[in-house]
Amino acid sequence: MVHDGTVSIRVNGEHRRVRDGMTIADLALELGLEPTKVAVERNFEIVPRSTLAEVRIEDGDDFEIVTFVGGG
Repeated sequence: MVHDGTVSIRVNGEHRRVRDGMTIADLALELGLEPTKVAVERNFEIVPRSTLAEVRIEDGDDFEIVTFVGGG
């Protein structure tokens, strides 16, 4: 285990190391996404958008993040 203040996660199938203690909203922002415009699945469970700023990322989490694109 690496003790450098980061945790290992997967985002949309890709391994990534992120700062320990980050929330899912922090992760979205780091990825250049707007947290209010994404749907997040964490370890095969949908995370309610209203909780993204509260849920902390844990080592080994597996995320699928989908963005909504407006149009018409």
